[in-house]
Amino acid sequence: MAYLFDTDALSEPLRRQPANAYLAWLDTIPRAEQFTSAVCIGELYKGAFRVPDTPRHVRNIEARVLPAVTVLPYDVAVARVYGEIEAALARAGQRLADADLQIAATAIYHGLELVTGNARHFARVPHMRVHPALLAARAPRR
Repeated sequence: MAYLFDTDALSEPLRRQPANAYLAWLDTIPRAEQFTSAVCIGELYKGAFRVPDTPRHVRNIEARVLPAVTVLPYDVAVARVYGEIEAALARAGQRLADADLQIAATAIYHGLELVTGNARHFARVPHMRVHPALLAARAPRR
């Protein structure tokens, strides 16, 4: 199984105290099965340029994130899937942010399972497969 990592899944290993269970799971996934969307990379850069320590965050993106995943483009084929999903959700009265729809379209077009901590956002997207690794790692222990 190959995975598309959402923005929060990409940034989790960069946190001061990342979820150890997620890091352990991530270590089991071969590099060839790790993907993300150019949209997610844009979101990471947006965040990096909004904080006081921009150079450190940009270095983390370029030295740690980009070498670890294959970045898939938001191209015409993915844009078509995006259009289909957006129209279906609009008809159902269930809007979703454009960036999330673009990320979902990338995962669906490429047949990838999405790794995200925001499963609620993606639950309404038809044909969306979400992997629970990040959600489970962040869940409070009982």
